[in-house]
Amino acid sequence: MLRLLVTSALFAAAFTAAPLRAEETGTAIFAGGCFWCVESDFDYVKGVTSTVSGYIGGKADNPTYKSHVANGDREAVKITYDPAVVSYAELLKTFFRTVNPTDDGGQFCDRGYSYTTAVYTLNDEQAAQAEAAKAEAEKTLDKPVVTEIEPPARFWPAEDYHQDFYKKSPVRYNYYRKACGRDQEIKSLWGDEANYGLAK
Repeated sequence: MLRLLVTSALFAAAFTAAPLRAEETGTAIFAGGCFWCVESDFDYVKGVTSTVSGYIGGKADNPTYKSHVANGDREAVKITYDPAVVSYAELLKTFFRTVNPTDDGGQFCDRGYSYTTAVYTLNDEQAAQAEAAKAEAEKTLDKPVVTEIEPPARFWPAEDYHQDFYKKSPVRYNYYRKACGRDQEIKSLWGDEANYGLAK
């Protein structure tokens, strides 16, 4: 009986001494063209704790790099973040300013649906914030923003060799990014607001 009382007291103390935060981590899923670049960009955002490249929105399960275009998937990145450090609204602001949201045919040198921009929302609150961020980007640019705000969808992690590609193959990655014209076009479009939130 005494052991039961002591165990119960310790169990209760553990929960009262260190209350759990209401929201330990948050998740955002953004499609912004080449997932190597989106992953690299968001790894430089304070408060982001992990990024995973993958595929989303296709017709069949288990897409691969070889099958995702025909399957109707977009390349996307799943971002885990600390809401105490960075908000979902701030991540949206960064996302729009690290892509060309006015391009409905792809991103930079990468063309086709799989490279088009989208925000995959996880709930109604994210959807409302995404729509507001899209409207704000459109007002700032004074151009139509074509980024789609999508409902929840299954995210499939890409193959291991795609994860942290910018770290694993920096020469190839940097050559690709420069040749594709990503940074130049973002700077031309967004001016001083380009790459907002990146601590590079």
